[in-house]
Amino acid sequence: MKKILLLLLAILIAFTFWYRHALTAAGDNASREVVKIPKGSSVQDISSILKEADLIRSPFAFSLYARMSGQARSLQAGSFVVRQAMTTQDIVGVLAGGKAEEEVITIPEGYTVADIDALLAEKGITEPGAILQCAQTCDFSSFAFLPTVSGLAKRGGKIEGYLYPDTYYIALDGFEPKFFLERLLTTFRKRVIEDLSKDIGQSKRPLHEIVTMASLIEEETRTSEERTVVSGILWKRLDDKVGLGVDATVRYILEKPTGALTTADLNVDSAYNLRKFRGLPPGPIANAGLQSIRAALAPADSPYYYYLHGTDGIIRYARTNEEHNLNKYKYLQ
Repeated sequence: MKKILLLLLAILIAFTFWYRHALTAAGDNASREVVKIPKGSSVQDISSILKEADLIRSPFAFSLYARMSGQARSLQAGSFVVRQAMTTQDIVGVLAGGKAEEEVITIPEGYTVADIDALLAEKGITEPGAILQCAQTCDFSSFAFLPTVSGLAKRGGKIEGYLYPDTYYIALDGFEPKFFLERLLTTFRKRVIEDLSKDIGQSKRPLHEIVTMASLIEEETRTSEERTVVSGILWKRLDDKVGLGVDATVRYILEKPTGALTTADLNVDSAYNLRKFRGLPPGPIANAGLQSIRAALAPADSPYYYYLHGTDGIIRYARTNEEHNLNKYKYLQ
């Protein structure tokens, strides 16, 4: 009997040591992992996801701790930022609380400042309007590449078009709109101004023109091939002092991203209305992705002067206005 008790005690001690070790951090890697927990996942499902991502040492220990701590039923679905250096207790706390100490934010290509404002407000990171207000009033004078031209649409401020679309990790504690926007501007400086400095210099065009054109390309195209061809058409029309006729600029100034544009819309008295005014708009109408910026820097040479997307989504090019009008009749009905 005594031997059995000693054996049980040894097993208990060994299990205790193993269990404590199993709850420690899986490693010392401080890099972030975005873990997606599907809706309806069981504790076992979650532990398997975490183990596959190498974020916990033992699925069994994770499940056992979650149940013993009374948090098993509180584990939530969603996307969470987790680090390998976090203990099992830390990870359970994140999943049970539904909020990590950091949030992962992806700014899609083509988003405007207003879109970014809505995205962060939707995620509960800021109050609605906080990003917009900062874009209009915060001091970004340390970013010398920002434009000083007049006539920019007030809602996006001078930073519209210069916020680099990417995935960012945000510390939720003490979040400041200005610091966040400065991160996006800093990334733009690195990925565009520094990395593409040779291309920008060879283009012999001002940075503001390049960024503004890239925003038009972003909104007007759907594929990489389209981007370079449309870039060539728009630059050609600009250099020939022919109106660009880009309706996306009207949508931007009227804050009308969808729906048919009316005659009144197309007659709006704004320098952003490229149906009425020649040249580029005063500033970008979106924060373009790197592909559109590259397309603005390397336009394709083509015989075309016009383009349109048909109701089937396919782009058609034309050499003459007559051919373009025929395309309208055939593919916009």
